[in-house]
Amino acid sequence: MKKAVIDAGVCGFKTTVSAESEDGREAALSVQSDCEHITKMMNTLGNTFDAFEVCLVRPGKGVLYEYAVDSYPAHAACPVIAGITKCIEAECGLALPRDAYIKFVDEG
Repeated sequence: MKKAVIDAGVCGFKTTVSAESEDGREAALSVQSDCEHITKMMNTLGNTFDAFEVCLVRPGKGVLYEYAVDSYPAHAACPVIAGITKCIEAECGLALPRDAYIKFVDEG
């Protein structure tokens, strides 16, 4: 099982994702989020996903992003869907479990 904690930034919402896969293809997720839109998305889409259909697609494609296009009022820079995708990738062996982050640097 892989677990990821996603801090979405200025909104202050935290999301915790756990992914579990027995076959490296189908991932069962548990997603707890302070964001009502992420919670609604997961309630609508369910908790089991084909990792290839989520992770091995072009940026902005796949079931999570397709839902977001039609139903997610958040802004394009929200990192939560990418974080959920990274957790599935790591659990299913499609990527190594490494931290990813955005850091702002004040260069004066």
